[in-house]
Amino acid sequence: MSAASVAAIALAKPSFARVTWIVFWRQLRIALRNPAWVIIGLAQPILYLGLFGPLLVPLSSSFGVTNAYTIFVPGLLVQLGIFGALFAGFGLVAEWRAGVIESERVTPASRSALLLGRILRDVSQLLVQGIVLIALGYAFGLRASPPGMVYGLLLTLLLGASCAAASYALALVTKSEDVLAPLVNSIALPVLLLSGILLPMTLAPKWLQVVSDIIPTKHIVDAIRASFVGDFGLPILWGTIWSVVIFAVLMWIATRTFRRENA
Repeated sequence: MSAASVAAIALAKPSFARVTWIVFWRQLRIALRNPAWVIIGLAQPILYLGLFGPLLVPLSSSFGVTNAYTIFVPGLLVQLGIFGALFAGFGLVAEWRAGVIESERVTPASRSALLLGRILRDVSQLLVQGIVLIALGYAFGLRASPPGMVYGLLLTLLLGASCAAASYALALVTKSEDVLAPLVNSIALPVLLLSGILLPMTLAPKWLQVVSDIIPTKHIVDAIRASFVGDFGLPILWGTIWSVVIFAVLMWIATRTFRRENA
């Protein structure tokens, strides 16, 4: 955090909302000055959409849908939310090394607000990326329920906020990119493979479906896919419940970690 931001927090003794806004606005300006991570985060799903998506069109009937992109685009949204948010902690490691975290310790600011401001920046970034991805999906042939797409995007943002919170907690504990990178990959890769992000798990053998059912993100993926086709039934209920539970648990862990490390 810059000296001006620290001074603003220290002198004004601002409220929780003001600290959150100060941190969010600073983080957002940093992202806007160097949008490389935003572009890089969006590049991989776009490549999947352009190079892998057309291969699924002839298989639409195998998925039980008339439009293969209602299966593929929701999966890419979840991939974007998980991978983009899980790597958010690398910026915090750099801030810790630069002395930003040490500067925050001398302020009376709420430690929860310091965390929330950063997460809101990540959610805003994910929102823009998600809208761009859905728009590109339409260009490739996606036809989905408008209310369902909005609800699916909201679930994606909630999942992204959860993953960002976990990433910041891991960053403060490890304080090293060399440790954080393999740790994040070891979490993200099994989730990617077992949640049916790229292809529905109904295509997998029975034993793999049983393993997949244990992964909460699989139910979130199913919920977003159901919302895209306008099916607001049981899958959406379970996906919403899991999204809220994961968010509550990871935010609690991240908040405790932030308070302890900034004490």
